[in-house]
Amino acid sequence: MSAADPAAVTEADREAVHRQLGREPRGMVAVAHRCECGEPDVATTAPRLPDGTPFPTTYYLTCPRLTGAVSTLEAEGRMRGMQQRLAVDADLRDAYRNAHERYLASRSELGDVAEIAGVSAGGMPDRVKCLHVLVGHALASGPGVNPCGDEALTELTERGLARGLTCAERSAST
Repeated sequence: MSAADPAAVTEADREAVHRQLGREPRGMVAVAHRCECGEPDVATTAPRLPDGTPFPTTYYLTCPRLTGAVSTLEAEGRMRGMQQRLAVDADLRDAYRNAHERYLASRSELGDVAEIAGVSAGGMPDRVKCLHVLVGHALASGPGVNPCGDEALTELTERGLARGLTCAERSAST
């Protein structure tokens, strides 16, 4: 099943993402990653929304608990440290540039939108702007693709914050 396969999104997936976001998902074409409980936690979004708006964020976090945990890392200044390391660490810079290229390649499988050509998301390839996007990309692509997303996920896991909302709800009710 490819990310571009609309059949990859079930009605239950749409309902889960609607519940998570508090609104209908826009341009959702697939579930890029699922929480360990099976619920979507990263949606794949078309590069052009149904209303015609160009949308560079291909991988969109949907789980409120995960989104909140990533927001905590952002508030603690994690992006600043990553940005500083990009300036001095050639290996990190190369890996991050490769993540940018992979992001663009994945999005191009969904369609080309001239207005966002060459623009990935999250600040790639030169800045660390949005950990939400980088974590979404890391979850969707797997380990070793987005070094900053992987780093954020590692920290979330070490701090016990990586589990999704649905998992937390299920464990609280059992």
